[in-house]
Amino acid sequence: MCWELKHADIAFQRQHVYPLNYKGDIIGGYIADLVVDNKVILELKSVSALNELMAAQLINYLKLSKIPVGYLINFNSMSVVWKRFVCSPP
Repeated sequence: MCWELKHADIAFQRQHVYPLNYKGDIIGGYIADLVVDNKVILELKSVSALNELMAAQLINYLKLSKIPVGYLINFNSMSVVWKRFVCSPP
């Protein structure tokens, strides 16, 4: 995926950390697999099936980052399986 983005001259960041604040303190962070052009988050998986926990993880990334669109992508099947998520601004 990174190779394709690089050769298409599309800006992206790997393993981008979004800090998690609680009552004014940073208590951890979420690490998004790929952030494309600061507009889309891609969560890449290689599992037998996507599940609700993976979807919840991506939704948390979208809310925290304020990036409205994300894709949950699974490469572990005969064809690539993906789901698109859109988060409205608060």
